[in-house]
Amino acid sequence: MLGMKMNVKALAPVAVVAAFGLGTLAPHAQTGAQKVGFANVDALFAASPSFKGVKDLETKFQGEAATLDKQIKEIDAKGTAATQADKTKRSQLVDTYNAKLKDYDTQMKAKAGPVEQQIDKAMSDYAKANGFSIIMSRAVAQQSGLVVYADEGIDVTEAIKKNIK
Repeated sequence: MLGMKMNVKALAPVAVVAAFGLGTLAPHAQTGAQKVGFANVDALFAASPSFKGVKDLETKFQGEAATLDKQIKEIDAKGTAATQADKTKRSQLVDTYNAKLKDYDTQMKAKAGPVEQQIDKAMSDYAKANGFSIIMSRAVAQQSGLVVYADEGIDVTEAIKKNIK
């Protein structure tokens, strides 16, 4: 092989494109034009009236976590000079942090779950009513590198926002 090493990562996109291309050549895969749209999911969440409660909870937890983290780091900074009382206090602070994290997770699931369902329903209703086969998250499509170009005209975020109540 002429001394060249093949980079597996460099070949992965080629393999994906080739597999996709071969799949579209099959007669049973021919289905006419598919309508595709993109949405800014973060903007859709922000448009939900219920999202304020999610953000408030997040802000509250971040403040409490930062305070506990600061106290833990202050004890850690003492290093070998930390007393047994410091070590005991640190252990209590870590336990408190973990308890708050668990409570936050439970509350977040309770608050964010209904918002997620609301956004999913709004997107689904919009897609069905307007003949979309696929609506993708713009951020995920960009980050994954799977979509390299998308016309700005197929962004349906604002239209979907109208379905969020």
